[in-house]
Amino acid sequence: MSNVIEAHDIRKNYQMGEVLVEALRGVSFTIKRGEIVAIMGPSGSGKSTLMNTLGCLDRPSSGEYILDGEPVASLNDDQLASIRNRKVGFVFQSFNLLSRQTAITNVELPLRYSGKPDGRRERAIEALQAVGLGDRMTHRPYELSGGQQQRVAIARALVNNPAIIMADEPTGNLDSKVGKEIMNLLLNLNKDSGTTLIIVTHDPTIAEQTQRVIRLRDGLLDGAS
Repeated sequence: MSNVIEAHDIRKNYQMGEVLVEALRGVSFTIKRGEIVAIMGPSGSGKSTLMNTLGCLDRPSSGEYILDGEPVASLNDDQLASIRNRKVGFVFQSFNLLSRQTAITNVELPLRYSGKPDGRRERAIEALQAVGLGDRMTHRPYELSGGQQQRVAIARALVNNPAIIMADEPTGNLDSKVGKEIMNLLLNLNKDSGTTLIIVTHDPTIAEQTQRVIRLRDGLLDGAS
């Protein structure tokens, strides 16, 4: 099975006044296509910085990052935006939906940014049907429950058929019953389509449902299982 992510000696530094903060201090690992991986670590461990790097929201200060066969570290902002739109689907704890837009319009957004008008509406409908919201397509976020809003966010993440779906605390704003439903949905999407799933979480019960855990501490790998 090929690697969808290759991270080699990834380092990320931030300058805060006169202080140099080493958020990532030489992180190396691979993730295979179709894997389900959790990223865990205490506050300040570097997991948010790592997520931003893997999701092409930021560039590493040094090191090599290859996403689905494409070297990322040296890309400019426009190139980063392009590969992010094509290769990564994001699911956030806070849903990040446009409040005045319908579910189907929210799901269409990545397709609009990709500049591919053909079949946009049909693909958005298919994505919403895949997450069980075929009867909620014209509803706005305030007309949906928290679990339904997260399903819209998942549909938006998968509409471009990305190489990976990256979920940052995807059940954090949901009660335990709905959170379990969302996790089952993500796991079934992986099972059905083989999409690589990376979940950033502090919840060990979520991590137990993944195939492997990458742990960070003080910007370094703290073991993997």
